[in-house]
Amino acid sequence: MGLKLHFAASEGPRAQASLADLIDRYGQVPAEAADVIVALGGDGFMLQTLHANQGLDKPVYGMNRGTVGFLMNEYNETGLVERVEAAELAELNPLRMRARCIDGVTREALAINEVALLRAGSQAAKLAITVDGRLRMAELICDGTLVATPAGSTAYNYSAHGPILPIGSDVLAVTAIAAYRPRRWHGALLPKRARVRIEVLEPEKRPVMADADGRPAGQVLSVEVETAADIAHRVLFDPGHGLEERLIREQFV
Repeated sequence: MGLKLHFAASEGPRAQASLADLIDRYGQVPAEAADVIVALGGDGFMLQTLHANQGLDKPVYGMNRGTVGFLMNEYNETGLVERVEAAELAELNPLRMRARCIDGVTREALAINEVALLRAGSQAAKLAITVDGRLRMAELICDGTLVATPAGSTAYNYSAHGPILPIGSDVLAVTAIAAYRPRRWHGALLPKRARVRIEVLEPEKRPVMADADGRPAGQVLSVEVETAADIAHRVLFDPGHGLEERLIREQFV
């Protein structure tokens, strides 16, 4: 019996047209019965697909029908089964965020790319950063900060001038967004096992919002972030175009 594929697509017209073409060519099975989930869209849709199907433990092969497509393979309708069967596997551990919110609720979420804290008012945020129970920065005045995985290091982290991390580096990037004080501090590299706590100072005067992969948790008092080592997302890439190669290549453009 052949490889069983489940196709999922973003709402964009290119993705929807490709979805119809691929289902017509290869058929469609429910995600629960599939060997591989094929995601059609951009990086945002890939993250959405990984989060939505986390409980199924299915590998996901993406094809770019969006814009950047860093996590996606080149789109081609022909030879898809052979490409999927030959694909390289990358396993990604997400971050687990626990956000203590100003409304008294603690909200948890997973982030494959990053957990971000951003100022929610006219004044800069004032934050304190603790790593593994030790206060490392008593006061950071900035527009925000984020904790990024290697897989997410070329996304928001890179836009904020954070470092690109090799996929096998077992480190996390803590990156400041428009730091005002200390002005020269841009961030830090931490072991993957580190527990990071970010406390919002003066939360009423300087409100801060938090999100995990762009999914909002609301206004927060503090956020704790650590690697969810018990969860592994499996992503497939064409041979020679795996995530490690992409991360290296991105640093020379």
